[in-house]
Amino acid sequence: MLKLLFSSWGAEWGTAALVFFVSAAVGRFAAEGMNTLQWCGAITAVLASITAAVAVRVWKAEPVKARADRD
Repeated sequence: MLKLLFSSWGAEWGTAALVFFVSAAVGRFAAEGMNTLQWCGAITAVLASITAAVAVRVWKAEPVKARADRD
């Protein structure tokens, strides 16, 4: 289970779900009415979730090189 969670596939879908749920929550609270400070926090949350999704897709893991320790 944890292998799937920490895989690149899990990270990509997880951040996509994060963007969706944050946007849905912001939309719900925006419909009820928000003040200026709440709008700033909502915009920050949406931008942060989008940044995380982009970072996961752009920064691919580099292959690990095995080193031979000879004593």
